[in-house]
Amino acid sequence: MRCTERGCRGVVGAGGGGESMSGLMRFLWLAVLVCGGFSWERSSVAAGELLAGAATSNITPPLGGDIVGGFQPIPATHIHDELHVRCLVLDDGSSRVALVVCDLLGLHRCVSDEARRQIQQRTGIPAEHVLISGTHTHSAVSALGRVRYAIDSEPDEYQRFVITRIVDGVQRAVNLLRPAELAFGTVEIAAHVFNRRWFMRDGYVAMNPFGGVDRVKMNPPGGSPQLDHPAGPVDPLVSVLSVREPGGFPIAVFAAYSLHYVGGVGNGHISADYFGMFCEALSRRHAVGDQPLPFVAMLANGTSGDVNNINFRNPRPSAPPYQQMRLVAEDVAERVQGILGGLTYVREMRVGGRMSEFPVRWRLPSVEQLTWAAETLSQPEAAPGKTDLPRVYAERVRSLEGRPEVAPVPLQVLRIGEVRISTMPCEVFCEIGLEYRRRIAPSPGFMVSLGHGYYGYLPTLEQHALGGYETWLGTNRLAPEAAGLMLDELVRLSGEQ
Repeated sequence: MRCTERGCRGVVGAGGGGESMSGLMRFLWLAVLVCGGFSWERSSVAAGELLAGAATSNITPPLGGDIVGGFQPIPATHIHDELHVRCLVLDDGSSRVALVVCDLLGLHRCVSDEARRQIQQRTGIPAEHVLISGTHTHSAVSALGRVRYAIDSEPDEYQRFVITRIVDGVQRAVNLLRPAELAFGTVEIAAHVFNRRWFMRDGYVAMNPFGGVDRVKMNPPGGSPQLDHPAGPVDPLVSVLSVREPGGFPIAVFAAYSLHYVGGVGNGHISADYFGMFCEALSRRHAVGDQPLPFVAMLANGTSGDVNNINFRNPRPSAPPYQQMRLVAEDVAERVQGILGGLTYVREMRVGGRMSEFPVRWRLPSVEQLTWAAETLSQPEAAPGKTDLPRVYAERVRSLEGRPEVAPVPLQVLRIGEVRISTMPCEVFCEIGLEYRRRIAPSPGFMVSLGHGYYGYLPTLEQHALGGYETWLGTNRLAPEAAGLMLDELVRLSGEQ
């Protein structure tokens, strides 16, 4: 290998072995960084051989903004841990893709649209090759805008800040592109995932805000003798992309786990939840004293719309804030770290992406529902300052009046070697992610939720029929058949990669 005034040139041997950089090489590399930046010349790398770069950007908001994880927003009064955008760029010599994970409940599609437009303009990475998703931490301020379900919106001040930091993060990852090798693997971690929708025994009445009765109950009373059985499965598989310099220093790990969030934060605290703690824990395990560039850990939300961290059959005792999310994060990081050394790393692969603006029927309120909403809102608040579910949902129902009957929904599939990564802009039920993996086999792949927007929960058609919180009009915005149609489209896009 040799260095130019722009950076280091040469090819390091591929495969699971190989020699690490010499002390002189590390010294020269650090000198390049200090003296004006890092840039690898693609001409020195064979076509099809991978380059990779990773970086983070801080998106922690100022105190005072609204934390939006509950039915009613509360002001942020303390920052327990910083929020970040985490970025990974892969380059195969003819194409580039970018994976971006944001410590946010979700993001309005205007954030993704504008960020991807600027990324394409600045770096040349096609907008359809950039996957931007939110983790769904419930302790972040809103990047959803004033009307979270509006199809079109102008970014507000915080959204513009997030857009800038996403674009900067991807640019910095591009700046740090260097020869790399990549491996894909999975590890099953069942201990932390529980389906939160339950059939209850006779005698339990699961009322909904509209005055009806559901067949299933979301988040039922823990340990109740009226628990019957969960209404759906869980997906315990953690999917892992591991990227490192050939035979040498780690660059990034991109993982996805189908666990909604953990919660248990201090009142008014901003936190990245277990997603951020996982990244911290995995980075600690990757710490190398003389590593010239920082390792970036990333954890995306898989398909967890009906899965959380509560064992309803045998509930755990109460714990101090952050204790449970730390336990989950450390365990998942330890298990992911444990598989990395046994993976097969390759240098030559192709990357690419496809995106579709898929037309989906929107759920609109009926005349009867609008009448109910008007009557509900005409009544005085039962307990001002406390959550009144009928009133909350009456306002949501009324907000849907006049919306278009059909709306385009951004769907995307990235190809990284043989692996397919797909995304929907919803809180996707785990059955859908399980079915996606089954239908694209033998190609490996997985699904990420909350990509490029926030369109509410996405239950299957069968789950819609059972009712429950995730199917209520105002929580769910897309027609009952949407999940099946969108899944068909993602499978089609996956087959065309």
